[in-house]
Amino acid sequence: MAWNPQAAGLQEILTTIHKSMDVDVIIERNITQRLLTRAPDYIGYLAHILTAMPQEEEKTRTAAGFLLKNNAPLILSSSPEVAQYVKVAVFRPFDDDSESVTIRAVAGQCIVSFLGVLEPRNWPECLPQLLNMLDLPDLDRQEAVFNVLQKACEEYPRKLDVEIGGARPLDFMIPKFLLLGDHISSRMRSHAVACLACFVPVNSQSLYVHVDTFIACLLRRASDEDPSVRQHVCQALASLLATRPEKLVPKMEHVAEFMLDSMKEQNENIAFQAAGFWLTFAKDFKLAPSLQLNKVAPVLLDCVIYGQDLEGDAIDAAFTDDKETNVKPRHCGAKSHGFDRDAGDEAHAKVPKPCVEAYREKTIDSDDNGDFLDDDESENESLRTRAAAALDALAVRCSSDLLDVLLAPLKGKLWSNDWLQRESGILALGAIAEGCIEAIEPHLSTLVPHLINTLNDSKPLVRSTTCWTLGCYASWTTQPISDEHKEKYFIPTMKGLLCMILDNNEQVQEAGCSAFATLVEHAGMELAPYLELVLHKLVSAFEMYQHKDMLILFDAVGTLADAVGRELSDSTYVEILMPPLTNCWAELKDEDIGLIPLLECFASVTIAMGQAFLPYAPPVFERCCSIILQYQQFQQNPDLDEPDKSCLVATLNVLSGLTQGLGMALKALIGQSQPNLLTLLTICLKHPQVAVRQSAYALVGDMAMACFPILKPHMPGIMAKLILQLDPEPKAEFLGASDNAAWSVGEVALRYGDDPEFQQWVPSLISRLIPILLHPKAPRSLRENAAVSIGRIGLMHPNLVAPHLPEFAQAWCQALYEIRDNEEKDSAFRGLCTMVQVNQAGIANSLWWLCNSIVQWNQPSPKLNNMFKTLLQSLKQHDETGWAAQVAAFSPVVQEQLATRFGV
Repeated sequence: MAWNPQAAGLQEILTTIHKSMDVDVIIERNITQRLLTRAPDYIGYLAHILTAMPQEEEKTRTAAGFLLKNNAPLILSSSPEVAQYVKVAVFRPFDDDSESVTIRAVAGQCIVSFLGVLEPRNWPECLPQLLNMLDLPDLDRQEAVFNVLQKACEEYPRKLDVEIGGARPLDFMIPKFLLLGDHISSRMRSHAVACLACFVPVNSQSLYVHVDTFIACLLRRASDEDPSVRQHVCQALASLLATRPEKLVPKMEHVAEFMLDSMKEQNENIAFQAAGFWLTFAKDFKLAPSLQLNKVAPVLLDCVIYGQDLEGDAIDAAFTDDKETNVKPRHCGAKSHGFDRDAGDEAHAKVPKPCVEAYREKTIDSDDNGDFLDDDESENESLRTRAAAALDALAVRCSSDLLDVLLAPLKGKLWSNDWLQRESGILALGAIAEGCIEAIEPHLSTLVPHLINTLNDSKPLVRSTTCWTLGCYASWTTQPISDEHKEKYFIPTMKGLLCMILDNNEQVQEAGCSAFATLVEHAGMELAPYLELVLHKLVSAFEMYQHKDMLILFDAVGTLADAVGRELSDSTYVEILMPPLTNCWAELKDEDIGLIPLLECFASVTIAMGQAFLPYAPPVFERCCSIILQYQQFQQNPDLDEPDKSCLVATLNVLSGLTQGLGMALKALIGQSQPNLLTLLTICLKHPQVAVRQSAYALVGDMAMACFPILKPHMPGIMAKLILQLDPEPKAEFLGASDNAAWSVGEVALRYGDDPEFQQWVPSLISRLIPILLHPKAPRSLRENAAVSIGRIGLMHPNLVAPHLPEFAQAWCQALYEIRDNEEKDSAFRGLCTMVQVNQAGIANSLWWLCNSIVQWNQPSPKLNNMFKTLLQSLKQHDETGWAAQVAAFSPVVQEQLATRFGV
């Protein structure tokens, strides 16, 4: 039986809509909830008002349509009769040639929403109906239908690429779109190309069987008179380059020429899509031989100029407009324990974090300070950002070849009298820094002083971008080459950026702080002689900055603390820095967005100051315990507000900092805490959010190292949770927590020593750690942490671990082969030596790996070196014939090392 609206229900909904035409989202939601209880067929009434009541005012029908669109998921719980009524109703405005454009557009939005909710399988007649309506007699309705199809293709292309009843809708849609790509109407051509482009990134086979026809269509439309058509052509070609480059290579000459011309277009949307093509091109090394660098690079350079659609004064005004939304909290990260590897292992080398990106349009209307092409922030991209990103990628790919092409025009921009040209040159110089650093180094003696002078430019945007670019070259300016280098480049850069931190423009302040933090990370201890100057400048910034601007300043202070370490514990420095920090600590409420970056700042400062922080520790410790207690209270009463995960992570990181900095001096504070900190820590070890558990496991390891007597009484409850976290193949998001758990059990084992209490956990730990070593998919960092912990447990309890040597010895040596010499690796190898002495037969099949790992050491501790010598000589004496046979197969280098260093 077909559904029809009841007069009473219809009138009630109409009355409610009339009374609430100008409502916000919350009121709209309340209206929906109220009407749902009174009119279960709510969406049916809304569809009727939108499509079958022309006597109502258009704004009333439009309001009903938007309510219908926003409540599309209700169709899943509606009766079949109501659902069918709605499906039919939303098509009525397209059948009626007298219907208004507005009502037709709203109905189209409803179709897109309902099709997205139901998916084509549950509304199989929708797509064929839309496709047939593309042949309606008048162009306006054709275009309205095509607009619906385009929105659906853009929003959920994968949902459309399905098989229904043995047929795929796209098998009929794609040929139709290709045909309409040559339609007489430019609007129809634009829709056709846009729809086709949507199915390239999802690798639709329905499209790829027509890929040659598709490319031919795109090349025909490349000269289309309509800019929107050319824009979609650029987008489609860029997507094809990323997914099926081999199809474009034979036609690359024509495609490249079109893309170069498109980047020169006055229409920035077209140029933006074309820049994306060259960004993709630059990242694909297989396409490099086809790249016409001398043509592409200068055009990209010209596209880097700021806001080509704005006048300079408008840019300057927008840049100077400081808004609270321009600075957002930097959500902290959970600590993760890992090892430094030998220099040759570049893939895992530590890289200083980048400063605030100047590639982004953040200086005008974005509150983000992350990478300029973060997928989550793609809506903030512009022609400028894409062109800069493409130059960055080209620099990595082409290096000196790119610089040969760009150096002259780049210098022309850097010294231009037009401040917009000057700023674009500075940005481009920063963009190519990573890839061209070696090639451009001979020119930096001229370029860096010019950049430092440019910090005095009258335009805030120029000063901000210059800060960022100086950060990009911090690796060069901080090199300890000579005193002259330091005086000419490092010190002026440092002082210049400190002045920018105190600039009168907030965006310049932010850029200055971020670039200074980058400089600090590269300089490290080179900054120690200038600490008093630096701290006075930072304290001045505390006095100058508004509440919302402190976030980036906290980050700069924390980075400084990490870089100079215990140099910061000097009483002079403590007395300069701590008053403003403690003032901020007192002023910020627990719910304040600035608390998290302040916590992260304190996590670094507490470690750096060490015992000098003790007078300031009580309020910090107490607040940290209070924040964790709030989570315990939430567990007991879920009606309370749940503490923010990031805040809990940052709190645990501060407690780790206090632990590392103060050690046993924390005993009194922990003893006075109610509930006891260790009780609260146990709660965090069970937190459902992995980032919280990760930092909690790190705190366990830090407490084992710094104040084990405080931790030891609570270890039975803690160890059970650590063991459960040891997984040989953790999900990617669990890796940090597993790393920290594997590392912390080794620290605990080392501090227990040969205490019999620890023996109860050895079988469980070994049964979890060995599979990590042996699992082919176990992450590298996890294998390394597991190997170190096995070695440390074996050092203290060799009789319990040594019997397992035949099972894990080779994998153990492989895991630690490339790790740089350090104390953790030293203790682990002492454990291995001890276990092998207990069970020499256990290493028989892994002797080559053992010897290779031993000679890999550069500077073992005297104790470990003696253990190596004793062990190797013992193994040789135990079976000289077998030893000689195995060593004969070793490389000459290893044989020489064994003979000269260890006498075997």
